[in-house]
Amino acid sequence: MALRSEPTARQLRLAVELRRLRDAAGLTAREAAALLGVTAPAISQIESGLAGVSEKRLRLLASHYACTDEEFIDALVTMATDRTRGWWEEYRGLLPTPFLNLSELDHHSRFQYNVAIVFVPGLLQTADYARAVYATRVPELTEEELELRVRHRLARRVIFEGPSPTPFDAVIHEAALRTMVGTRTAARAQLAHILELSEADHITVRVIPFDREGFSGGSSSMAYLGGSVTKLDTVIRDGPTGALYIDAEDQLATYRARFHHVRAMALEPGHSRDFIQRLAKEL
Repeated sequence: MALRSEPTARQLRLAVELRRLRDAAGLTAREAAALLGVTAPAISQIESGLAGVSEKRLRLLASHYACTDEEFIDALVTMATDRTRGWWEEYRGLLPTPFLNLSELDHHSRFQYNVAIVFVPGLLQTADYARAVYATRVPELTEEELELRVRHRLARRVIFEGPSPTPFDAVIHEAALRTMVGTRTAARAQLAHILELSEADHITVRVIPFDREGFSGGSSSMAYLGGSVTKLDTVIRDGPTGALYIDAEDQLATYRARFHHVRAMALEPGHSRDFIQRLAKEL
């Protein structure tokens, strides 16, 4: 089987988890290879995401690694055998791979937590707002590149559709709501869009006003995506050179605690809606 030239984030996560299990068992790649009757390079290829692994071999490795968490093992098997070709595949070759990885993570997430300090969360953005955000990128995007990104961002909302929409819980700082991204008309439309989306049972929006005591910038923007099991959760932090994916178990626990802390400081959903309505009238 040919090696992958560019593993997806999901494939890389499976590879990382298998490496972690081997390390926890205190085995070398050569010793793990002997268990499967393969070469050490074959194990390295699996643990770098360049090669897949069958269910039989994965379960055999988990057994030798003394992993007894059956739910976790089943989740890894699902990742290893998943052949989903989602809507994002139409963008392959048109957008950078990280856009496709984000869509794949969206698709498989059980829930999403979001803390937004500067910009409205991407999944809540209107087309005009997203267009204005992408228009400021450096280096500057061509018109075609910009419109592809906007179209992709709007398409990600598919997780809110259907009989089992993904629960989405967002905490948005007043700074993100007041920042004039695009025109004043676009800003009003963006606030109205947030209010409309927040009426859905699966979407919760909370606001942290400037005058909220005790916040003092105690957090930063992040997206927390729930995996099929807690060990497979993912935190995404945006940076100037691209998204940073965080998946170490101790760090995930820290980010979960941070989100619940920030959420507890925010206005309740009903009061948040009232706040956004007042803010929209000021524009």
